[in-house]
Amino acid sequence: MACPLCSVSLNDIVWQDGSCRVIFADDPDYPGYCRVVWGEHVAEMSDLTPGEQRHILDVTLAVERALRALMNPDKINLASLGNKVAHLHWHVIARFTDDRHFPEAIWGREQRLGLPRPRPGRAALAQRIADELARIAAIH
Repeated sequence: MACPLCSVSLNDIVWQDGSCRVIFADDPDYPGYCRVVWGEHVAEMSDLTPGEQRHILDVTLAVERALRALMNPDKINLASLGNKVAHLHWHVIARFTDDRHFPEAIWGREQRLGLPRPRPGRAALAQRIADELARIAAIH
């Protein structure tokens, strides 16, 4: 079976570098739901070198900060599961107390009808991610 994270459409990519990419998840209930996908097909964080591990975490945190700045969510959820798709990726999900599943995980039991929210603009999100990564790089 082909890996859905290896064959991502260019239209889904928000930001990328030579190691990983950020994509919007296709979930209308969670417009601030992104995935940070490692470029090479590996399954676990421990498959990466320490520098690569730091990089994917830096990108994941940059996405978190960008979503917080653009969407002002009540909470950000971070998850790295890989049970269905064994290709290393992090879920970064902007959460609101009135979304469909809060306080459950988005894969949990539905709590209510969620209120619609706009997806952050691709260009604005990409710029915020780049700005956050530049800030992180200046610290290191």
